[in-house]
Amino acid sequence: MITVSSTAEIPAGLPESSITIGKFDGVHLGHQQLLAEAIESADEHLLIPVVVTFDRHPHSILSPGTEPQALIGQNQKSELLEQAGIELVLNLPFDQYLSQLTPEEFVRTVLVESLKAKIVTIGQGFRFGVDQKGDVETLKDLGKQLGFHVRVIPNYLVDGEVVSTSRIRALLLEGNVKGAAKLLGRLHSTQGVIEHGLKIGRQIGFPTANMSRDAEGFLPLDAVYAGWLYADGERYMTAISVGINETFEAVPRLLEAHVIDVKGLDLYDKIITVEYVDFIRLAAKFDGVESLVAAINKDLDQIRAILS
Repeated sequence: MITVSSTAEIPAGLPESSITIGKFDGVHLGHQQLLAEAIESADEHLLIPVVVTFDRHPHSILSPGTEPQALIGQNQKSELLEQAGIELVLNLPFDQYLSQLTPEEFVRTVLVESLKAKIVTIGQGFRFGVDQKGDVETLKDLGKQLGFHVRVIPNYLVDGEVVSTSRIRALLLEGNVKGAAKLLGRLHSTQGVIEHGLKIGRQIGFPTANMSRDAEGFLPLDAVYAGWLYADGERYMTAISVGINETFEAVPRLLEAHVIDVKGLDLYDKIITVEYVDFIRLAAKFDGVESLVAAINKDLDQIRAILS
């Protein structure tokens, strides 16, 4: 998959394209439906499947301070788009210039002149251009003028509700990682480098891998979770702790992962991925090491039962 951040970087001789457009934060089931339709159209009409997306939430420019935290990072998004079968991603910086383009300017310069759009696949609530003046009908009209066909895909529903990034974020803030996975179509994950910590876990017999705070992937509610850790092509049964360590107050909010029943695993400075499978308990403060160790052993028994 080729990823570019400006129209100037698009390879010369690019074939005509089948495009879908959006933030794709989460690449959830609704997004996956758009991607599948765009790829199917590309295969049917011998086009290249393309995603036009943005490097940040538009609110970061239009209403700074109100933008929600992303569900996934840029690396995670790229991996998911490539796995879906997309061949080119135009990841535009959402800046003042882009935010002021009229619907026609955006379509003409980006979709038609740069990407040679022949089919554009969008969701039913799609809006674009300065002040979001463009909508589905605007795009259809421009398609008739400029030579491309517009496909409108209905909202994807789960349990009678529209699948959305905001709905998934709300579930994660409740610690409902199983509910989030149902809407994502996969387990939610966090990915980052393992760094040296205070080694408190090692001192009490439960060494943990501390993920760097610039990791990608929204951290759910402060709690303990059952999950999987992936490193060097291997998968490990894991207890995941998100939050501050209230028993040892020197530890700020982060993700710590304890690989269960594996000794001597060195993860320092490696990029690892953890997947959240199920909620175990809320984060808590214990009155001493003995009660903390007892709680951890209880957690591990429960996690083994869930993941075995």
